[in-house]
Amino acid sequence: MKKTLLYSLAVLASVTLASCNGDYDDWANPQANEQEASAAKYGITFAAGPEAESSMPDADGVINLVTVNTTDANVTGYTLKSLKVNGEAINGEIDGNNIQVNAAELEKILCNQNNSRASVARDMKVESKVSVNLASGDAVAINSVGETTGKLTPTATPQLDEKGYYMLGHLNGKAEWDNTDPIWMDKIAEGVYQVKVTTEKDENWFKFFAGSNFISGSWDDINKGALGCKENGCKDGSGYIYYNGDSWGELQTMVIPGAGTWIVTLDMNNLRYSFAKPVLYMAGDANGWSHIDYLSSENGVNYTGFMYLNQNGFKFCSQPNWDGTNYGGAYFGQESDNIIMDETEGYYKVDVDLSTKKYTLTPITTIGIIGSAAPNGWDSDKDLTYVPYNKDTKKGGYWEAKDIELKEGECKFRANDAWDMQWGYDGTKFVFSNNAPQKQFVPEAGTYDIKLYAWANGYAKCEFTKK
Repeated sequence: MKKTLLYSLAVLASVTLASCNGDYDDWANPQANEQEASAAKYGITFAAGPEAESSMPDADGVINLVTVNTTDANVTGYTLKSLKVNGEAINGEIDGNNIQVNAAELEKILCNQNNSRASVARDMKVESKVSVNLASGDAVAINSVGETTGKLTPTATPQLDEKGYYMLGHLNGKAEWDNTDPIWMDKIAEGVYQVKVTTEKDENWFKFFAGSNFISGSWDDINKGALGCKENGCKDGSGYIYYNGDSWGELQTMVIPGAGTWIVTLDMNNLRYSFAKPVLYMAGDANGWSHIDYLSSENGVNYTGFMYLNQNGFKFCSQPNWDGTNYGGAYFGQESDNIIMDETEGYYKVDVDLSTKKYTLTPITTIGIIGSAAPNGWDSDKDLTYVPYNKDTKKGGYWEAKDIELKEGECKFRANDAWDMQWGYDGTKFVFSNNAPQKQFVPEAGTYDIKLYAWANGYAKCEFTKK
């Protein structure tokens, strides 16, 4: 009603103005504002610039990305209004009739868009908007977007080291850096290396190194093959690799925050690294054999996750594909290739012990919301409904409540109307434990839809949608 009323008043006002002033059209002539026109009016066309297909490094650091042309003699020049590459804004300027960009900025944008520094030609869709400068001194904004294409090949990455890669730092019980005892990484694919390490400090500094430069005790030789990150002390769980002589900047030292066991991966194909707590992926008939269910671990031996399983088979895998170690029926003493459970189909807490080669399934028949924000307060749960994973739509696999009335306050979730399996929010992330923290999830009362992804630690999440 409010919008309708406002629109009605606006129409009434316009009618009144028009009837009271016969010169209204001239008084409100849009031409008094900044002029706009289509590209066709001034014969404006956009074409790929002379360097729209280029390779890095670029000789002068500038790439002529787009060329603007006109058939109108009254057009004396152009002003760049906006420029986007694959939908992302980039700085640019016009030199004559060429739109130029900084080559290094363009390279980083394309690498970030592809999450890779690999020296592979990257496609570009370029969108340009300009205004034209006329001989009269006027400027006219062209309301058409010029669309062109191009390709840029990023700087060549270092050649793969034939002797592999290793790590040095505050790892595996070492309080100081020991340049005589490298931690060699396992090659898990061409150009990809991985290793499990342990940490004991709040901040555990480390770097990667190329194997060919290792001479025990010689930092001068070892540092020739050093590989680091962008910012000193970076604690991000993943990022780009920087190397000696890198045009992107000087390599710095990474940090693994906190004590624990970690899986560290170095991808020299894409110049990426990552570290994370150990994880297994479940692939089975219930999820379309798609490696989308997780089991997390603090020590790389004991894993816990939550998932829907059936009796048609499944496996636990060290990678989100079939390229790593796959733990099937034979590993757990079964005769079949896949794990075949005796339990009925359903949702389970899954515990895997790789040292004893055993797994345990604890059935979860209900998950409910409880707390001061929940419909029943702390007295009892309000149960959610499980939405199975749909192999065709690739959606589902969560617990759901629709049109639930919540109050302002705290809440958590628990399984089987008991307190031994809980999920809650610790202020930074959603976690599972037998004493899950609770926090004010609901800032205001109202009707909500809830989706609870009751997954392993590091992956669990919950979505509240207010209606």
